[in-house]
Amino acid sequence: MEEHNHNHDHNHDHNKYQEVINASQVVVDDAKVAAKVEKLIAEHLEENKNEEVYKFLLNAIDLTTLSSEDSESSVSAFVQKVNDFETNYPMLKNVAAVCVYSNFAETVRSALEVSTVNLAVCSANFPSSQARLEVKVTEIALAVLDGADEVDVVLNLGLYRDGAYEELCDEISELKEAAKEAKLKVILETGALKTAEHIRNASLLAMYSGADFIKTSTGKIYPGASLEAAYVMCKCIKEYYEKHGIRKGFKASGGIRTTEDAVKYYTIVKEVLGEEWLSNEYFRIGASALANNLFADIAKADIKPF
Repeated sequence: MEEHNHNHDHNHDHNKYQEVINASQVVVDDAKVAAKVEKLIAEHLEENKNEEVYKFLLNAIDLTTLSSEDSESSVSAFVQKVNDFETNYPMLKNVAAVCVYSNFAETVRSALEVSTVNLAVCSANFPSSQARLEVKVTEIALAVLDGADEVDVVLNLGLYRDGAYEELCDEISELKEAAKEAKLKVILETGALKTAEHIRNASLLAMYSGADFIKTSTGKIYPGASLEAAYVMCKCIKEYYEKHGIRKGFKASGGIRTTEDAVKYYTIVKEVLGEEWLSNEYFRIGASALANNLFADIAKADIKPF
């Protein structure tokens, strides 16, 4: 009897996840998504190419270093640039966060002198997400202990591929629990998921499992962010908000370098999600070179503060 109930529950749970996906009205026709994006950009890009938007975008950046050559001294020097920016350009808002591998959380925490800038870590066996769950949970817990405000993790793509939604969602829930008060940003790796339908499904499963943000890419193994992926993800965030009254954040990451690239993502967020999402509480861009490019366009000078 026990055994029977267990199986019944398992099927019920799988149906629960499938029901969430089936209930979504988000467009998953790739051609339609591409056409919508093209139309939005054509109609609204130019109006957003201005100094106010550039300043906003600078303040939405997760300034990121994720290199195998990162060291305590290089990460400290990286953070010092953020401290110096605060001193040298007090009229501008600083970046939103400094984002590093989780073993450098303590280094950032001791070097960072700017209270408005958060400490974000890429954790849980980033960027492959291939490790035992205990290892991922431990890595996150240690990073939070070291002062991480935000934790970026990669969705378990293997479980997603196998349709093991219950296991996938349980894992995200456990990672969220390990993150405690820290924001959990779940990276969908849209360049691996490829289609609008897979991106929608992954967005929904991540949000329903406790993701505070959904993020496009690691920028490591697969193609980075795309405007089409951003559009689908923002539509999912909007639908989730309409159903549950809870705002989830959106982060674009992977290959966003130029001011114009960044403004395109801003345009998608503004047009799909609206003004309420235009704060760094709900909108981020993960980047390194972008910060200097935006600054150059704001200052109209080729100075590289970062």
